[in-house]
Amino acid sequence: MEKIPVYFMPGLAASTSIFERIELPQDQFEMFLLEWILPNPKESLTDYVIRLSESVKHKNPVLIGVSFGGVIVQEMAKVIPVKKTIIISSVKSNKEFPRRLKIAKSTKVYKLLPTGLVQNVEALSKFAYGDTVKQRLKLYDRYLCVRDKCYLDWAIETIILWDRTDPDANVVHIHGDADDVFPIKYIQDCTVVKGGTHIMILNKFKWLNENLPKIILNAS
Repeated sequence: MEKIPVYFMPGLAASTSIFERIELPQDQFEMFLLEWILPNPKESLTDYVIRLSESVKHKNPVLIGVSFGGVIVQEMAKVIPVKKTIIISSVKSNKEFPRRLKIAKSTKVYKLLPTGLVQNVEALSKFAYGDTVKQRLKLYDRYLCVRDKCYLDWAIETIILWDRTDPDANVVHIHGDADDVFPIKYIQDCTVVKGGTHIMILNKFKWLNENLPKIILNAS
């Protein structure tokens, strides 16, 4: 039996190591990890995705994207034929954005974000208060791989200005009911993971390992 190629796209600035606990049966699936590439100056999302899709070497693959990676794979599915598109901890259109992202778009406040700080998480951690914040900064330091300010500015602006208003009915959406970045109350038509947070790719990997094969194989 020919194995199904499954390509994974990490979240904003994240490294492919976020998928280190994800395992699919090797007799049925072949896993490939997509890496972020640096955007060209003022590059459109479509042009970026066309360049990124050159990394996909198989016909009709399954695309799985986390958070901003979920936006990327949905756009990628518009430029290459795919077997299935699955998003995790993401959104299917800008109508699922929380209020703060909509406010950020209308006020352009995102342009004021100190993205340069991400280049030095260690320095940022000195200003952290509370165990939760410190723990999150540890995760950032471990799993963030792209700290280029131009990339971060581009990525944040790109997601906030994402113009998709009508979800693709073929997209399979997996979402945690405790996601604090994209709260479940704004999300329509998804498979809900109880207790799943925005980083459930890391801490709900057992659920994903058990259910992803069935979700991939289930005919759309």
